Amino acid sequence: MVNVRSATDDLTARARIRDAAIARWGREGFRAGMRAIAADAGVSAPLVVHHFGSKDALRAACDEHVLARIFEEKSAAVAGTPPTDVVAKLAMLEDYAPLFAYVVRSLLDGGSLAARFVDGMVEDAEKYLEDGVAAGTIRPSRDPHGRARALIATTVGTIVMAQTDAAAGRGPAPTEDPTAAMKAMYDNVMVGSLELYTYGLFTDSSYLDAFLAYEENPHE
Repeated sequence: MVNVRSATDDLTARARIRDAAIARWGREGFRAGMRAIAADAGVSAPLVVHHFGSKDALRAACDEHVLARIFEEKSAAVAGTPPTDVVAKLAMLEDYAPLFAYVVRSLLDGGSLAARFVDGMVEDAEKYLEDGVAAGTIRPSRDPHGRARALIATTVGTIVMAQTDAAAGRGPAPTEDPTAAMKAMYDNVMVGSLELYTYGLFTDSSYLDAFLAYEENPHE
């Protein structure tokens, strides 16, 4: 017979460890070890190993959770949540600070794990953009995957710019004060981004038409 209380406690401990890892790695980077994460979660180091097996497996679980949270928020924003409610969440930036810091660290860390994380961002972006198309809030695309990659490239670039601005003394660093960095990012790019996404950039389709024609006959 399954002990329901023990199963619930087990899941809660796993979630505490995962959340502690997201917060710790967001603050310090992925050099932080399992013992520090265990202490943050209020559990023993062997319990972390029991739940996740290894540091890489714990990081994979954190990646999965962070990407799922981002997907949930983005999908709701484009497929049903009133824009006023989405904008109102800007007053709750502090709630998203650990996730944002974790994303920043994942991108700055580089390597295959960072590439895997970005691939997950692109895959999820393609899905929530499809949700928006189905809901009638986003225009369809002739290249959904390419559009998703372009969107995430813009996101990654904005985050990297925030970090380089901080290094030059022009703003808070996402790795040191993620809440202030998010606010600065929104202040710097939100109106311009929404304007670009809402109205587009070019006044007609000349550049798109020219490129599509070139793709059909690249050697002419």
